[in-house]
Amino acid sequence: MKIRNFEPGDEVSLFQVFYSSVHLIACRDYSLEQINAWAPADFDIQRWSDLIQKIRPFVVEVDHQIAGYADLQQDGHIDHFFVSGLYPRQGIGRCLMARIFEEAALLELKVLSSNVSKTAEPFFSAFGFNVVERTSVMRRGISISNAVMRKIL
Repeated sequence: MKIRNFEPGDEVSLFQVFYSSVHLIACRDYSLEQINAWAPADFDIQRWSDLIQKIRPFVVEVDHQIAGYADLQQDGHIDHFFVSGLYPRQGIGRCLMARIFEEAALLELKVLSSNVSKTAEPFFSAFGFNVVERTSVMRRGISISNAVMRKIL
């Protein structure tokens, strides 16, 4: 397992991680309608590429294949945190969270936050995050519930 910074050219592989994470892991907590609204197969590659280049995530590779990614913004917000549905429960999430904590220390952040899916809530809780608000987001006209979670460092 190797963790590195995002590199231009990773965008399509990162979409595949995102898509498989939602469709193969989060599907146990959300309806098919919600899953398809959240991670549609007909994605806009330019819009996705722009987003990924903006958030500049950390990337985990297993045997030279991208298996997960996560970002940490300057304000302590984690926008994306996804592990491929092909690599569940193999320590990839722990590796990403450890890297986020390292980066947070370098940035001297006091608080981390993220809007977390029902599926990811227990994982984030295990790392000391607490739910501060239950909310939902709209994707393609479909409401998807999540939680705002925070961790005081």
